[in-house]
Amino acid sequence: MSTENLPQSPQQPPRKPRVAVVFGGRSSEHGISVVTAGAVLKAIDRTRYDVLPIGITQDGRWALTADEPERMAITERRTPNVAELAESSEGGVVLPVDPGNREVVYSEPGSVPKALGEVDVVFPVLHGPYGEDGTLQGLLELSGVPYVGSGVLASAVGQDKEYMKRVFTSFGLAVGPYVVIRPREWQQDESGARKKIVDFAGEHGWPLFVKPARAGSSIGITKVDDLAGLDDAIAEAQRHDPKILVEAALRGREIECGVLDFEDGPRASVPSEIPSPESHAYYDFEAKYIDSTPGIVPAPLTPEETAEVQKLAVDAFEAASCEGLVRADFFLTDQGFVINEINTMPGMTPISMYPQMWQASGVSYPELVDSLIQAALRRSTGLR
Repeated sequence: MSTENLPQSPQQPPRKPRVAVVFGGRSSEHGISVVTAGAVLKAIDRTRYDVLPIGITQDGRWALTADEPERMAITERRTPNVAELAESSEGGVVLPVDPGNREVVYSEPGSVPKALGEVDVVFPVLHGPYGEDGTLQGLLELSGVPYVGSGVLASAVGQDKEYMKRVFTSFGLAVGPYVVIRPREWQQDESGARKKIVDFAGEHGWPLFVKPARAGSSIGITKVDDLAGLDDAIAEAQRHDPKILVEAALRGREIECGVLDFEDGPRASVPSEIPSPESHAYYDFEAKYIDSTPGIVPAPLTPEETAEVQKLAVDAFEAASCEGLVRADFFLTDQGFVINEINTMPGMTPISMYPQMWQASGVSYPELVDSLIQAALRRSTGLR
C-alpha cells in the first residue's frame, strides 16, 4: 500500500537545550552567588534555551526556585539568599547520578515526585567551597551532565590558594611570599604556628594579609599592621577555613584580566585596574559589592604591559588546566607582574570586573553567557 497520499504528521520542532542554573550553596559566598545567578538568568536568551533555576540553601538543600532575576539583587546593603526564593521550604531537587538519564526530579514530603525534564547543561554559579572547588563538578562528571567552567582538578586548584601558588611556581609564574598554617599544625602547637607567622613578618615586614586558604570574594581576610592584630585576624580567617594563608603585602598596582575559552582556544580580555578604595583599607568584600568601588577598564597600561599580562593570564589558565572561564589577578610591581590568584568561577554580578572586561573587549554580557553555554555543550564529560 502506498503512503504517498496519506496525511503527514507535522514534524516536531527541535527541543531547545535546557540549562540548569545552580546557585547559592553552603559557603560564605552564598549571597554573591545568588546575585550572580540573577544576572545570568536575566542574560540567557530564552529563544535559544529553556532554563531551570536551582538554588542550594545554606544548609545544603537543593531547592526549586522562582525564575525571577529581579529578586536576586543586593538591596539595602544586604545580599539575597536561596531560602527567600525557594518555592517550598521542604521540597528538594534531585539530579540524576546515572549517566544514561538526565531527568531532574522534584519531590516534597507526602507528594508524588514530579519530573522536571532533562537537563542538557548545568551552569554552576557557585562561589567558594561545596560548589566552585570541584565537589559539584565531580557530581556532574558522575552524572554525565556537561557543565560550564573548569573540571574537578582545576576547580580544586583554583579554590585552594596554597596549591594554586605551588602550581603557578612550577610553571614559572611569579608569586608573592606566603606561609601556610594547616589545621593540625595549629591544633598541635598553636604557639609554634604563631611564631612561624611572626618570623615570616620579621623577614618580609608588616603589614600582612591573613586569609582563609579556600574562600573568595575577600571574605575572612584581614590586613594586619602589627603583632597586636594577629590573633583576631587568625580567628577571623579560621571562621571560614581551618587552613589559613598569610601573605606579605605587595607594593604595586592591582591588575585583573579575564580569560574565556573560544573554539580555537583561550583568549584574554583587556585588563582592568582596581584602584585603592578611599574608604577601605584594601579591596575587601564591602568595597567590591556593597560600596561598588569602580574598577578602571581598560587598565592604563602600556601596550607592552597589556600584552604581557594577557599572556600571563592565559599561561595561568593553562597551568591549572582550566576550562571555560577564569579571572586572573595580578600585582604590577617594580619587578614586574606577580600573580596573586585565579578565580575559576568569578563573580558575574552587574558590577563584577569579569563581565566588564569582556564588555570592553567587544563581548556583551548576553554574548558572554551564550559563549560559556556553547563551550560546555561542545565538551564531553569524563577524561578529556
